[in-house]
Amino acid sequence: MRPMPKRVDHEERRTEIAEALVRVAGRRGLHAVGMRDVAAEAGVSLRLVQYYFQTKEKLLLYGLQHLAVGFGERVAARVRAAGENPGPRAMIEAMLMASLPTDEESRTFHLVYTSYAVLSVTDGALAAQPFMKNPDAAEEAVTGLLQQARDARLTRPDLDARLEAISLLAMSAGLGTSILVGQRSPQSATAVLGHHLDRIFQGDGRRSPSAADAE
Repeated sequence: MRPMPKRVDHEERRTEIAEALVRVAGRRGLHAVGMRDVAAEAGVSLRLVQYYFQTKEKLLLYGLQHLAVGFGERVAARVRAAGENPGPRAMIEAMLMASLPTDEESRTFHLVYTSYAVLSVTDGALAAQPFMKNPDAAEEAVTGLLQQARDARLTRPDLDARLEAISLLAMSAGLGTSILVGQRSPQSATAVLGHHLDRIFQGDGRRSPSAADAE
């Protein structure tokens, strides 16, 4: 009796190839990555990469989705680490800190995501992807959390939640880039974010476990 052939998990294989893309892009930059490079990194044939993605554009788009999933998982892990009912400040810190390049994984995320954003300026297919609207989704999320904090009297009553959300997200993005280019250390960037969160929050909302752990 012949042994049954091993069943291929196609989604797992696609994920492995996407992870290889992210690793190569983290080392060489997204613009310099070809399908052959990704195949070599994943330890598979070029033909197999082409079978799953057909074109480099489709591979890039899938890689973009893979980055989004990974970022969401890191945010969720930070929220869980903050304990039960972490509150608005800890939730905001989880989002901001997850995007700072403080270790190899988050460094790769920041570098590759920034590369995608730059490429989307001249690539219509990338620009049309829902993931490129994630900054808008993040702005809505942080604004909502700041509104919750204001309603709970954890901030001053006249807080402009939208304006502060925009400021925090822009600051986080800029700090991330400054870490990548060696202008600032992760500890320094974390301290800057903590300073501005301390300015926004007051009373019981002033400090949170995740902020204390970063010091």
